[in-house]
Amino acid sequence: METPDIKTLLLYGLTTALAISFFRSRQQSTIPALGETSGLISSYLSALRLFRHPDEMITSGYLKDRNGVFRIPMLFRWDYLANGPQRVREVASVSEDILSFHEGVDENLQTTWTMGPEIVHNPYHVLAIRGSLTRNLSRCFPEVRDEIVNAFDDVLALEGEEWKLIKVLPATMQVVGRTSNRLFIGLPLCRDPEYVQLNIDYTVTIFARGQLIRLLPEFLKPVIAPILSSRKSSLRHALKFLKPILDERLEQENKFGRDRPDRPNDLISWLLDDAVDEERTTPALAMRVLVTNMGAIHTSSTTLTAALYDLAMYPAHIGPMREEAERVVAQEGWTKAALGSMHKIDSFLRESQRLRGAAAVAMTRKVVAKDGFEFADGTTIPYGAFVSVPGTPVHLDTLNYDQPEVFDGFRFSRIREAVRTGHDHTDDDAGADSGEGNGKERKMFNLHMIATGTEHLVFGHGRHACPGRFFAATELKAMLAHILINYDIKAEEEGVRPPDMVFGLFRMPNANGKIWMRKREGV
Repeated sequence: METPDIKTLLLYGLTTALAISFFRSRQQSTIPALGETSGLISSYLSALRLFRHPDEMITSGYLKDRNGVFRIPMLFRWDYLANGPQRVREVASVSEDILSFHEGVDENLQTTWTMGPEIVHNPYHVLAIRGSLTRNLSRCFPEVRDEIVNAFDDVLALEGEEWKLIKVLPATMQVVGRTSNRLFIGLPLCRDPEYVQLNIDYTVTIFARGQLIRLLPEFLKPVIAPILSSRKSSLRHALKFLKPILDERLEQENKFGRDRPDRPNDLISWLLDDAVDEERTTPALAMRVLVTNMGAIHTSSTTLTAALYDLAMYPAHIGPMREEAERVVAQEGWTKAALGSMHKIDSFLRESQRLRGAAAVAMTRKVVAKDGFEFADGTTIPYGAFVSVPGTPVHLDTLNYDQPEVFDGFRFSRIREAVRTGHDHTDDDAGADSGEGNGKERKMFNLHMIATGTEHLVFGHGRHACPGRFFAATELKAMLAHILINYDIKAEEEGVRPPDMVFGLFRMPNANGKIWMRKREGV
């Protein structure tokens, strides 16, 4: 008997999945659905519409009822959208054994297949990022600064004061990859072009192939996903560079322990602080280095790319931010503390994130409690379903921001100044969930780039807010300040911003966009 080929299996699987999902779509629910879902064809047309126009469809549900809950038609199941600040707070505060953040990440990136199931079930590397990396930012900042200077010189390769057209995202990924690995691995490997490119390629592959795997019905993933995933090949490639280093570090750790005076202060040591049993091996540690690189490179490079597109699009911001950077550096030098005085740069990055950094939905969680998850008003999300909160619609809501569709790079620094001088008379208590201080102090903090809130969800919110946002903010502010002081930039075509790329619920800045750059005169 002939064994069916992969195309036949895929056809059978898709047919079965369509039939199952059709019967599920006929099940009654008190929660209203987005789009037309009365029959098989209309249900799938709505799912395809969501894939092609996610912002439009999610916004329609948000504006229909800002505090409501809706079902979202996906290809093979129903997901759920929970609107309103109170629901955001509830989702953000619920424990992992009821609403799973890590299972939500697994769904978005298909982590089980693209990174390995151990990353989902034992994400101990998050402790290294949230704890050790964040605590060491000030101490390690001189290395970050040194790598930023060298990386921009090498990657941009600008000569004299001639304008050069730069393809932005590939350039920022190179700079971010090198700078991040200066802290993760150190010299000289952080400057090895092949090693840096490996991490960039893995980052791109995770998002591209993860979205393809996500389209498959669950029972087909064990067959198709391993073919699509680059996890094993990427790990083999990474071990070419990391095996000698990790073997030596494990040997030193086992022989002399963690308290030796010459122990390096880098990601490997921070991982070894928490790695146990099977995680304390060279391949397992190499995988964690790859995964940490993926998070660092994606977040910072896409944020910096979007900010540079915005800077070229709205050049009136350049002068005030350049003056601020030069003044602060002259007074305080290049330190992490000095970056805290660059309020306009911080504001510009936060505003760019507000308009460009959020996808249609945010904070995806999987309901893992057997009885489902019940909101305070009694609305229940069933076991096994995924629930998210709106992203883009919240950032474009006139109830949250004045003229939200307008890019105002100094929006947050202007409010910070008004609060500082006592000239802010609004009743706005945005971000009160952060728990940072009281009154003026709390309001000032909630306007920082790193601050999260029910109206600003780029980094998530609550107990699972992005653990790497402190490193990302430090790195990004240092990079933007460096660019402003050392380079001139302008749009490839005046008044035209490269359009963002949207793939289902995933969004990122244009990968092919370009800007003009040149060295500043006398710098």
